[in-house]
Amino acid sequence: MKSKRYTEEFKIEAVKQITDRGHSVASVSARLGVSTHSLYQWIKTYSMPEGERKAAQDQQAELRHLKAELKRVTEERDILKKAAAYFAKESG
Repeated sequence: MKSKRYTEEFKIEAVKQITDRGHSVASVSARLGVSTHSLYQWIKTYSMPEGERKAAQDQQAELRHLKAELKRVTEERDILKKAAAYFAKESG
């Protein structure tokens, strides 16, 4: 099943229909053909000011990068531990 990608403008307009115009999440969901879960996520994301939103997105991107780097370094450490144990066993 292929998921749809929506533009940022589309998401902001959908959130405005809920927050500014007072429409329910269910009615906007049915009208636009978007899941209620997606709408709640968009409300969470786009209800904060743009500056804060950009800062939060930057922090999330940095966190993803650091987690990936930590995973890589942990794998390298585990490989080196195994190699050290192997060579210690061979020489001992």
